[in-house]
Amino acid sequence: MFNVVLVEPEIPQNTGSIGRLCLATTCTLHLVEPLGFEITAAKLRRAGLDYWEHLEVKVHPSWAAFREFAGAAPLAFFSKKSDKTYLDINYTKKMYLIFGKETKGLSDELLTEEAARCYRIPILDDRVRSLNLANAASIVVYEGLRQAKFITS
Repeated sequence: MFNVVLVEPEIPQNTGSIGRLCLATTCTLHLVEPLGFEITAAKLRRAGLDYWEHLEVKVHPSWAAFREFAGAAPLAFFSKKSDKTYLDINYTKKMYLIFGKETKGLSDELLTEEAARCYRIPILDDRVRSLNLANAASIVVYEGLRQAKFITS
């Protein structure tokens, strides 16, 4: 299935929701450090993340370490700064779906470097600055599943 990548996530509840999404859809969750929270058994238990032990999670110490790990795999980056939408992606198994931190998104440098592989989720009312990270990941993962025909109607 897909790989969901959170670059420097800051809010544990979002990461927990995305972890649940990943488990439900058999995706692997990748966390790129630094994290804005600790992943310890006590903290996971306190947050009600009793499914965490069943989730495939990989923690990478830096963006460079993640890129080395991912190699030549297909990547898709998500930012409100892109002209293309998540509907323009040709989703493939093992694709890495990359999301930035809640407060700043992905760095401008990375977005410039990866402009050809950047996509956005349209927001129709310009009073809304951005979508919640967990909601954005859900939209993208389920569209990928739909396009790849993993879900039948």
